Amino acid sequence: MKPTPSGALSRRSVFEIAICLLLAFAATVPSSAAGEAVITYRKIFKGSVPESVEIKLSQSGKCTFDIRQLSEDPAPAAFEIGQPIRDKIFSLAAELGNFKNLDLDVHRRIANLGEKTFRYEKDGEAHEVTFNYTVNTAASQLLAIFEGLARQQDHLQTLQRAMKYDRLGVNDALLDLDGDIDNKALPEPERLLPVLEQIGNDDHIMDMARQRARAIAAKIRDGK
Repeated sequence: MKPTPSGALSRRSVFEIAICLLLAFAATVPSSAAGEAVITYRKIFKGSVPESVEIKLSQSGKCTFDIRQLSEDPAPAAFEIGQPIRDKIFSLAAELGNFKNLDLDVHRRIANLGEKTFRYEKDGEAHEVTFNYTVNTAASQLLAIFEGLARQQDHLQTLQRAMKYDRLGVNDALLDLDGDIDNKALPEPERLLPVLEQIGNDDHIMDMARQRARAIAAKIRDGK
């Protein structure tokens, strides 16, 4: 083995010093998520379409959704939730004690409606509650918001997929969306306006679907 020249550092020593400097620097940089609360909604319902829904949002506005069949790999994608809806979600969670030591299920023999979970995380602490069906008012309101957001994203994905792979199926997808618009089941239907406008202006899609897309877009704008 050759002796290390005087005043020189071995490769290992240089590597160790670099790691120490990197760790020291990282310790001085605060994490963007430090002190920030995160709420997750998860629903598992085997045999349904979709079978798995997960929506996660932070107070700062970072949100992801993952809607799929259980046989598919998780693929969370970023999306936007408006400030009023985020505020309402965190307000309802606070009303429910951020799910700490909470029991929401009715504990009666009823049909399986899917295993639903609310989870709250902040500063390394986490609380969650799982239920099939609840009569708690705040929990029901929170569930309706998350279910609405999931349906909203599902409509968006279905329309985008139909435009790309099944143009004849666009009209059926629009009919499903129109029903949810009429029932006010979607928290932020205006987020669907770009895809509706795209359909309305696409000459490759049958005219009936284009007219329906324009009508739905007008309905959403009038409902604001």
